[in-house]
Amino acid sequence: MRRKDRQMPKEWAMEIVDKCEWATLATIDTDGMPYCIPLSIARIGDAIYFHCAREGKKIDCFNRNANVCISCVGNTHRPDDEFTTKYESAMVFGNISQVLEDKEKIDALRAICQRHTPANMPNFDEAIARSLAITAIWKVTIDDIDGKRRK
Repeated sequence: MRRKDRQMPKEWAMEIVDKCEWATLATIDTDGMPYCIPLSIARIGDAIYFHCAREGKKIDCFNRNANVCISCVGNTHRPDDEFTTKYESAMVFGNISQVLEDKEKIDALRAICQRHTPANMPNFDEAIARSLAITAIWKVTIDDIDGKRRK
C-alpha cells in the first residue's frame, strides 16, 4: 500500500466487507482480460459468499483461474468545499471455489438474505426449497485483506 498513513487493521477491513452495500469481484477472462462483476455478498468467518446462475462468463473465468480480488467500499463523503472524497475501503485477495454441499449453500444463502433482505426472512425456507438446486453459490476464501481510509 502506497499511503501507509491511510492503512487500517484487518479487523477494520473486515467490518467494511460486512457493511458495504455491494462489492466488485475482479477476475481474468479466457482471453486474459480483466473482468469485474458487482455482487451482493455476505461474509462468514474468513470466507465471502455470493450466489449466481450456474453458467456464464464469470463461471468460465472462475474455473480457469481461482485467484480473485474483491473491492468493497464503505462510507463515502464529498465535502462541498474540497476537491476530494473521504472514503473507507477494503481489498480482499483470495481463491474462489464453488460450494457444492447443501448445508454450506443454505448457510451462505441465509447469511446473504439476512444481510440484504432481512424483512423477507419468513419466506426463506420456501424460497430455498424452490431454488436451491438451480442456484450456484461461490466462496472466496480470504488469503489477504487490506483496509484503507481517508478521513
